[in-house]
Amino acid sequence: MEFVLGQLIGFGGAFSALVSDPLTYVYLISSVFLGIVFGALPGLTATLAVTILTGFFGNKIPLDYALIALLGAYVGAIYGGSYPSILLNIPGTAASAATAMDGYPLAREGRGAEALGLTTTASFIGTLVGTVALLIFVWVLLLISKNIASPEKALLALFGILLSGTLMSEDLAIKGWIAGFIGLALAMVGMDPILSEARYTFGWSYLLSGIAVVPVLMGAFAVPQIINGLRYVKTGEVIEISGRILPNMAAVRHFLPTIGRSGVIGTGVGALPGVGEDVAGWVSYGVGKAVSDEGDKFGKGSLEGLLCSETANNACIGGALIPLLVLGIPGSPPAAALMGAFKINNVIPGPTIDPAIILRVVAIMVLASFTMFVMGLFTARVFIKVLRIPQTMFLPLVMILTTIGSFSVGGGLNDLYLMLGIGVVAYLMNMLKYPIAPLVIGVILGGMFDETFRRTLFLSDGDLMAFVSRPGAAILLFLNVALILGQLPVVKRVMKRQKGRAA
Repeated sequence: MEFVLGQLIGFGGAFSALVSDPLTYVYLISSVFLGIVFGALPGLTATLAVTILTGFFGNKIPLDYALIALLGAYVGAIYGGSYPSILLNIPGTAASAATAMDGYPLAREGRGAEALGLTTTASFIGTLVGTVALLIFVWVLLLISKNIASPEKALLALFGILLSGTLMSEDLAIKGWIAGFIGLALAMVGMDPILSEARYTFGWSYLLSGIAVVPVLMGAFAVPQIINGLRYVKTGEVIEISGRILPNMAAVRHFLPTIGRSGVIGTGVGALPGVGEDVAGWVSYGVGKAVSDEGDKFGKGSLEGLLCSETANNACIGGALIPLLVLGIPGSPPAAALMGAFKINNVIPGPTIDPAIILRVVAIMVLASFTMFVMGLFTARVFIKVLRIPQTMFLPLVMILTTIGSFSVGGGLNDLYLMLGIGVVAYLMNMLKYPIAPLVIGVILGGMFDETFRRTLFLSDGDLMAFVSRPGAAILLFLNVALILGQLPVVKRVMKRQKGRAA
């Protein structure tokens, strides 16, 4: 009880400190607005919004303000994707793809204002559900993670790369693993953290400090998105809406069990490394359709289906921050960009993170959710007008912002070369259906894996039994092996045959 009371007092202190600072509102309102715009414009994503702001604000302003800007943009962008989904039938972000299934039919029936009002409310509630879960479970996991040593850290980093590669792959899991290990290899460039010797620099002094995170983020997430957006221009006629955009509270009360279930699903999916809000939305939508008494109405203008998707994809934000803050493993691509901001500010998420940072993150999430709710209800028509901006106008501007953000990190033209090089590689990987998020996660987690894996071998005189001598390490090693073996064709055929017999 004392522990809970202490955390509530700490949260209250963090919340009051933010509320009493006038600059909080400047960064919060502008970042949430920018995030909604990025979400509403087809071709842009929440990851891109967080990545660009990381380049501009990552280490140039105090960490508290940087977190406000990044988290505000994150929350706003996931919600903003619902506008084109409902009014254009074009998901603004991958997270809102399931929203279009019922949002667009509702808009065609003349219920666009009602759909937007419910979407705003569901997004608000979902964000709060994920934030509450973050406040509760992060402390439990932190207590457990205090016993994590080098063997567990190495295996945990490897598990994060393998799991994100498995879950993010469209077809073969090995493609995701290859992407993750490419990122892991890039993380080895620079000074050896143990022996302080240069590795893989080829005499280029720029690489002595390692591969810079921000150019990698810009190249991996922004460049392919911009190229694809210019190649495949998405057009559509915006459906006009009439009436006030206010939440249908009767529908919210009626579907409270659905909202609660979707919030839990979204949070749980978000806690899986590298998965993301799009998977959360689809999983919740599928579960909702399976258990609903009116599942046959899903896809035809169902309010319940709309709530399933929008609650889950926003609850996923808080879930994605749990492994990020506790284990140093991002739970979604935007969270990977957020971890880049932590890294360039010399803050290491994980068991040693300052608890005050966690409380500030929770307080910022609460403020961002309220800001998003108010903006969504009272300035929605502004964002609807944004939908009429052609992609060919705003994507070149985004490319300019991406270039400036990458250049401003401090590496000069070398950072631009790195960004473009990673961008070309990421674009080719996209064409071959290799997921990009595992590559970025590999770059971010590679340093931890390299250092802790080699330190474990150094302390054990090269004895690999060090990875099974501790219970936690043995469990993590088993999970890694099980994850790899589970993707073998022979194992898949056996499991499929057993499922068929059970059915």
